[in-house]
Amino acid sequence: MGSAEVQSIHVHPVKAFRGHAPREAVVEPWGLAGDRRWTLIDHGGKVVTQREQPRLALAAAELLPGGGVRLSAPGLAPLTVAVPEPTGTEPVNVFGTKVEAVPAAPAAHAWCSSYLGADVRLVHMDDPATRRPVDPEYALPGETVSFADGYPLLITTTASLHALNSRICEGPLAHEGPLPMDRFRPNVVVAGTEAWAEDHWSRISVGEVVFRVAKASGRCVVTTVDQDTAARGREPLRTLARHRKVGTRLIFGQNLVPLTPGTIRVGDPVRVLDRSATTER
Repeated sequence: MGSAEVQSIHVHPVKAFRGHAPREAVVEPWGLAGDRRWTLIDHGGKVVTQREQPRLALAAAELLPGGGVRLSAPGLAPLTVAVPEPTGTEPVNVFGTKVEAVPAAPAAHAWCSSYLGADVRLVHMDDPATRRPVDPEYALPGETVSFADGYPLLITTTASLHALNSRICEGPLAHEGPLPMDRFRPNVVVAGTEAWAEDHWSRISVGEVVFRVAKASGRCVVTTVDQDTAARGREPLRTLARHRKVGTRLIFGQNLVPLTPGTIRVGDPVRVLDRSATTER
């Protein structure tokens, strides 16, 4: 795997919104700087994602200096949202885990509710060092995460996507393929590996930063949402269920936890420091 390198980097400032692809990103203990520090919640405090609202695929969030965001979506004028003062928090339900977050200004709630046609609120994670621990079953003491699904970073490989697309294009839903990588909403995309090589990574370096590979990423219905149209299909879950099922989970990509600080860049070499014999960690 000597030629493996970072093909692209992806930061999503607001969970479930479109993000952007910088040439480099600072790695913080809880994820890439600015990644998923904001999220939408419903009237009961539950996180709202493309699972419930696929139209979020068409809304974009641009990270601004200082951590604020500029929101844009079809049919609405863009809105700039500043980081709110941490004068008070409210509970957020992130897949069953309670997390405290700071509500944005009322204009942000109104903008997001108008776009979705639903009562939602925009909230910000003010202190990712303390607010939300990584799943203790797969975490080391003190590891935390932003509003990402469960882990600080998600890494995928172009070779595995090509192998998956080959399976899709051989199947009864071939008209849905090939799928682009944005279906999987990764933080880091690696080129130059063999297909499914990442199954056996245990510890890797990306440029100057060392990561622990916590576990394989179980995929959900969000992967069936076309990120350009918000239309929902059946792939890749149908093909993953036939060829990439481990227990009850459909696997694509690996979840990472940073072990050292630093900056990663497009073109950085990716090196395997330790390997695992199985896909489960």
